[in-house]
Amino acid sequence: MTELLTVAQYAALGEAGYTELVEGRLIRSPGALAEHNFACGNLIMQLAGQLPEDLQVAYAVDVDLELALPGEPGFVRRPDLVVFPRRRPTGGLVRAAEVVLAVEVLSFNSHYTDRRAKRLDYAEAGIPFYWIIDLGKPVSLTPLRLTERRYQEASAETGVHESVEPFPLKIQLDLLTE
Repeated sequence: MTELLTVAQYAALGEAGYTELVEGRLIRSPGALAEHNFACGNLIMQLAGQLPEDLQVAYAVDVDLELALPGEPGFVRRPDLVVFPRRRPTGGLVRAAEVVLAVEVLSFNSHYTDRRAKRLDYAEAGIPFYWIIDLGKPVSLTPLRLTERRYQEASAETGVHESVEPFPLKIQLDLLTE
């Protein structure tokens, strides 16, 4: 029987490839394809130029969802992109309470996890905004906004995504894969 890990034990493992912690179980995923990584890089460039000065965007950082008490089997997810405060304590995992926006770019092996499991986990953790990006033709972005621990899903958008929440921005979706 495999020992269930706490968030602290997970953090102590260090970088071990692409892993997440779900109910204390270490979950490994295959690496992303080049198209996925290219789209994430392009999205970071678009977001970085529009973020308020007090926020930053990072690729694939570990987020402690804070769904378990210290010492109990924990939950750590690694969204493709995370927007969080620039002036946060350094080191350690980003706490869910710090996350302004989590973004998942769908991969061939992540549709169910990103659309269902992570949606539930991020909502329970209180992450206020969640985007799901599908790189299929045409590229689309589905914005989700937290309301009472559940996400309210807007229609998938293609072409350009414009919003005022969580901050004013305009994303050229077609440029993510070009």
